[in-house]
This record gives sequence, structure tokens and C-alpha cells, in this order.
Amino acid sequence: MENIIIKPVITEKSLQEAQSGKYTFIVARFANKNQIRQAVEELFGVKTTKAYVNVVKGVKTRLTRKGRNSVDMTYKKARVQVAKGQKISLFDETKE
Repeated sequence: MENIIIKPVITEKSLQEAQSGKYTFIVARFANKNQIRQAVEELFGVKTTKAYVNVVKGVKTRLTRKGRNSVDMTYKKARVQVAKGQKISLFDETKE
């Protein structure tokens, strides 16, 4: 399960959604909703209620050196909603 969650997405919008219990991650392209939910539950010890998944299409670029072309930067992004009252500490904004 540790190879399903690649990294969290930390943007202004994702931090605002984290306050309402929705957390955003970049995940492996082979993972489905159930696998993503199980991975989040195991890694962070929270109960998930929903998972939203979408594939972000990358841009195919043309490189001019040595005839290489088509670099694809496609990735899969998932938003996971946790049960009320639970939080993932990675996204907490605590200022000390």
C-alpha cells in the first residue's frame, strides 16, 4: 500500500479543502478508488468516507535534440474525504 500514495498536493485550494476534511494526493496511475481509500486509512490512521479520482492529462512536448519527442507528464490525482472529527496531521497548519 505504500507505493499507492506518491505525495500530497499542497496548494492554497487544497489547504482550504483540508479544513473541511478533504485531502488531495498524487497517486499511482494503476490505483483505483478502493485501493486509495485503504492506503490513506493505513498510512494516516483515519476513516475515509469518499474518494474522488481524476487523471490530469500531461502535455506532450517535442524535444529537438537527437530526435526525441513526446514526453508525457500525465498523473492521477485523488481527493479523499475523511470522517467528521478526524484530521491528517500532514496538512495541519500549526504555527509554533
